[in-house]
Amino acid sequence: MDHKISSFAELRTLFGKPSELAKRKVITYIDEHCQNYIAQSPFLILSTSDANGYSDASPRGDAQGFVLVLDQNRIVIPDRPGNKRMDSLKNILSNPRVGLLFLIPGMAETLRVNGKASLTLDPVLLEKMIAGGKKPLLGIEVEIEECFIQCGKALKRSGLWNPETWTDKSSLPSGAEILAAHSKLPGTTAVDIKDRLEDGYKNRLY
Repeated sequence: MDHKISSFAELRTLFGKPSELAKRKVITYIDEHCQNYIAQSPFLILSTSDANGYSDASPRGDAQGFVLVLDQNRIVIPDRPGNKRMDSLKNILSNPRVGLLFLIPGMAETLRVNGKASLTLDPVLLEKMIAGGKKPLLGIEVEIEECFIQCGKALKRSGLWNPETWTDKSSLPSGAEILAAHSKLPGTTAVDIKDRLEDGYKNRLY
């Protein structure tokens, strides 16, 4: 028996119709409420896909207000030094459609922003996004198409901001061990990668 859903009609039957509030909450510009949210958000997730539909989700974070709001229709995300894979940037060059999810620690509701992205080297914009004494390598400019608040049920269910639900640090997965197991670099141990990661966090954040 096939248990997979294959049509939107099946989905609608399963979930029912959205409320008037859910249908009417989407706006097509950055209003004062969205701007206030973005100004207080230190973290977002950037979702992209290439021309063939292969997708990627990338974390972006900095001090509150790190995303520059140019006007009601445009924002710019600074691109800081990373692993040089450039997955999101390559995707944007072939498919400009992006989805953003902004988070504020301690707040259950998230802000979703969808639009079309481009990569900019505008020196005036980069100058406005200096952090750690350095300009970003480039900016990801997003032309806004949709903005809306996402209810906080997922974050409340997860207990994301509740320290009482957090796993004890001693039992957390080791990023260095995972990288060592996946990369299988000859002559490189998890300890070597741990040292490399810690050096990058300390000396190459910007």
